Amino acid sequence: MALEDAKTQVDTAVTRKGLRGLAYENAFGGATSFLRRTYTKDLTGVDLAVTGIPFDQAVTHRPGTRFGPRAIREASSLQPFDPPYGWGFDPLSEFAIADYGDMAFDYADVAGFPALVEAHFNTILGAGPGTITLGGDHFITLPILRAYAAKYGPMSVIQFDAHSDLWADDDMGRIDHGTMMYKAVKLGLVDAARSVQIGIRTECDDYLGMHVIDAREVHERGAAAAVAKARAIVGDHPTYVTFDIDALDPAFAPGTGTPVWGGLASWQAAAILRDLAGINMVGGDVVEVSPPFDTTGATAIAGAHVAMELICLWGWNKRARA
Repeated sequence: MALEDAKTQVDTAVTRKGLRGLAYENAFGGATSFLRRTYTKDLTGVDLAVTGIPFDQAVTHRPGTRFGPRAIREASSLQPFDPPYGWGFDPLSEFAIADYGDMAFDYADVAGFPALVEAHFNTILGAGPGTITLGGDHFITLPILRAYAAKYGPMSVIQFDAHSDLWADDDMGRIDHGTMMYKAVKLGLVDAARSVQIGIRTECDDYLGMHVIDAREVHERGAAAAVAKARAIVGDHPTYVTFDIDALDPAFAPGTGTPVWGGLASWQAAAILRDLAGINMVGGDVVEVSPPFDTTGATAIAGAHVAMELICLWGWNKRARA
């Protein structure tokens, strides 16, 4: 796509020939696919599928994250004009990345929702692509991890979060964003000894063997130390990166259901994500963006940047293993 093509506003989310390339279009017009990627349900030739799970019926307090995927996509329209800063390569041009759209489900059939999510990701992973997911509340990560563990075995997880999501809950049928990691560990989907949580700043009685780099440790020891510790923990094991936007301090991301002060600054999160390059990252998500509480759009912008960094992490890993 050449810059002069912007004059005709061809809407690359619909008309692009092939799945690669930057998009030189007005950020304020056109279809709101993520990063102006092609909207498609055809996974033929796709390397990475971006998909949305607009679900928020597992929240403990303020709902609204069902609108997160749409808001993140809209915010992402500010980014696809240039290669991502600081990475040294352009994943949008090197890889076939498609917007697979949002998963369809019956909002009133909450009990049936987890199986639909798992099937949705089994379909994508079975066809070959990796996934970057736009949430939605953090419960969605549990059925996603079921699909990933079915392909890769127990996963290493790097979880950016204010909360551990390890509240004890042995009723595996309950749907709760505060217990999803507890269940993922108990079900053997996650290898706790090879997993780490970053940015934690709420109490947890039992971390079930997961490593923790709390927000204060990041502030006092620095992003580089957090990266070194996280890399040593996950090693070369297949790793899923889940980023709850409330890992960021409310000053940077107020639009979320359970904001907690003392969190990561956006520059700290960016530095950590970029310096994790080289981990065996096979999939990831950004969750808990809640537009009703995001009065300036800053949280959605942060979510879009996180998703772009996750794409870069995935792409770095893909290039290294090509």
